[in-house]
Amino acid sequence: MNKLLIVGTVAFDAIETPFGKTDKILGGAATYIGLSASFFNLQSAIVSVVGDDFPQEHLDLLTSKNIDISGIEIVKGGKTFFWSGLYHNDLNSRDTLVTELNVLADFQPKVPQNYKDADVVMLGNLHPLVQSSVLDQMEKKPKLVVLDTMNFWMDCALPELLDVIKRVDVITINDEEARQLSGEYSLVKAAAKIQDMGPKYVVIKKGEHGALLFHNREVFFAPALPLEDVFDPTGAGDTFAGGFSGFIAQSENISFNNMKNAIIYGSNLASFCVEKFGTERMETLNKAEVAIRLQQFKSLTQFDIEI
Repeated sequence: MNKLLIVGTVAFDAIETPFGKTDKILGGAATYIGLSASFFNLQSAIVSVVGDDFPQEHLDLLTSKNIDISGIEIVKGGKTFFWSGLYHNDLNSRDTLVTELNVLADFQPKVPQNYKDADVVMLGNLHPLVQSSVLDQMEKKPKLVVLDTMNFWMDCALPELLDVIKRVDVITINDEEARQLSGEYSLVKAAAKIQDMGPKYVVIKKGEHGALLFHNREVFFAPALPLEDVFDPTGAGDTFAGGFSGFIAQSENISFNNMKNAIIYGSNLASFCVEKFGTERMETLNKAEVAIRLQQFKSLTQFDIEI
């Protein structure tokens, strides 16, 4: 069975949207990536760090989804990373209210020995030096390395980010971040410039407007499914990344055509994530629901036309 190594935050979030608010709940990039990737036939492990304030029930949730948590360090007397955000009415923009790095400030990732030969490595949003450190620990070159990052690292750690970008096969960022990283407004030109930095594939996420996949001169667009209810977009991008990397790891096919399917699988799973606060929807989601909505995605874009 193929192996997926996931690196990222396991955290607490407190979220407020126009539809309600939460106290501290389970969050973190690696959490969403892991829950999403659990829908595929593969072995997965999370590398992260939490404090001893992190509830056992959250760790039990991850293991119940067959996620290896031996790479999650628990720091005695430490406090878990905490983020709080307020979403505006359009749910596309938000204000960060609180960021407490806590144990993440001194995080030195340790890849479990039996995952140093992982087929696919999914580098969730973290400091670029942490992401590079994980790649340094791999004993075998992965078939695919996927990197997720954000504008924060472009602002405060750009040289380190550019170093890790050189080492990856796929980068996933949103449209605003693609423009900032490349200095180009056109997403086609932006993707071309980012490919010149190292990645063979560039995935540009456009939230409720879908996602774009670029490889050389080839472009693929996947829509987002129109939803009746969107409660909380937190974690949608990470859920997308988990679906994308999980599908690739399961299928052992890193061709452009197969990545098109991976984009759809990622978009499909992300569409569930936003329906409830935090990880709640992903915790109860079943494979039958995933299959039904996948058919909806297919119907949304399938048409016959004579050319």
